[in-house]
Amino acid sequence: MIERDKENIFQVLQSLRRDYSQGKFDESVAKDNPFEQFSEWFTEVLKSNFLEPNAMVLSTVGTNGIPTSRVVLLKKFDDNGFVFYTNYESQKAKDIEENPNVSLLFYWDKLERQVRINGKAEKVPMQESEEYFRSRPYLSRIGAWASKQSQPLRSRFTLMREVAKLTLKFPFDVPLPPFWGGYRVIPTYFEFWQGRPSRLHDRIAYILQSDGSWKKQRLYP
Repeated sequence: MIERDKENIFQVLQSLRRDYSQGKFDESVAKDNPFEQFSEWFTEVLKSNFLEPNAMVLSTVGTNGIPTSRVVLLKKFDDNGFVFYTNYESQKAKDIEENPNVSLLFYWDKLERQVRINGKAEKVPMQESEEYFRSRPYLSRIGAWASKQSQPLRSRFTLMREVAKLTLKFPFDVPLPPFWGGYRVIPTYFEFWQGRPSRLHDRIAYILQSDGSWKKQRLYP
């Protein structure tokens, strides 16, 4: 039974195929500034009814040299970089402490597009974390205190009991936890990918130069 299911899955996987035809992306329309190009694409994403339009895959590498990826939410971007928030005692934070070189990946299937970004992560100022933290819903702020992120958890009941205790401790004002805040990823490389028919995709990279300018370059698909 299991072997038959595996065979069926294998056949389905082999048959999964689609041609990309939503659009094209070439040097004539690509902005000279990759942040402007990202902003243009992200504006289109916000109009396309994605469940989590700001979801991005963050990849880090720890001291063991093994890469780890997870989905986090983009909360701000500008010419200074891309910001997300997390527990500073989490595994991702430990990885960043050891190796600040990270990778971000956005994939928007409805538009047949993806964006890869390589850069270095650094903590945002506490004031910036404080401002964002206070914009979060009450229970989300309580949850930031309750979660010992990435640590083993005996049961969900243990977590909910901690949440209950914290609602009594912080019935109205929930302060910023000292172990929680933001990171800003400062890019050194962008790659914009647009799906095209016959797998002849458009790929345009932006590479940061020593003088602070960006070199724009088309890549083979």
